Amino acid sequence: MAKEIERKFLVANDEWRGHVTAVLPIRQFYLVAAADRTVRVRIHDGKAVLTLKFGKNARVRDEFEYPIPIAEAEEMQAFVLGNVIEKTRHHVRHDGYLYEVDVFAGGLDGLVLAELETPDEVPDTALPSWLGREVTGQPAYYNASLALVGRPVELP
Repeated sequence: MAKEIERKFLVANDEWRGHVTAVLPIRQFYLVAAADRTVRVRIHDGKAVLTLKFGKNARVRDEFEYPIPIAEAEEMQAFVLGNVIEKTRHHVRHDGYLYEVDVFAGGLDGLVLAELETPDEVPDTALPSWLGREVTGQPAYYNASLALVGRPVELP
C-alpha cells in the first residue's frame, strides 16, 4: 500500500507545454465511487490497471494498484458508473517534481488540470508559475466526480 500526497490545480496558461517529457493517452472509468473510496480502471499503452483508493482526506489517501488483463478491463467497462473519461496526460518536470497535466477530451474538452503527487509537502513558493487556482479538496475536480457529474461549474 502506498500513501500519496496529492495536490490538484487548474492550469493558468500554456507555459508548461515547452517542458513536456512524455505524453500518454488515457481512458479511465469508475466501478465504485463513494465519498471515502473509489475503484477505477485505467487503460493506457495497451495495459490496464485496477486502482482502489480509500480515505476522506483529499490530500492523503491509501492507494492500491493492480495490473489486470486488457480484455478483462474492456469487459468491466460495461459496468461503468457515469461516463468514461478520455484525456491526454503530459509529464512535466519542475524543480525535481513530476507534474501530471491532464488535457481532457469529449464532454470535458477544454478542462486542463495538473496533479502533483509526492511523499512530501511542496511549499507554494516552489510551485511553477503556470499553475492556476488550487482545487485540492474540491470534489467537483476529481476524476470520479468528472465521470459521474461532468464539467464543474466555475466559481466566480
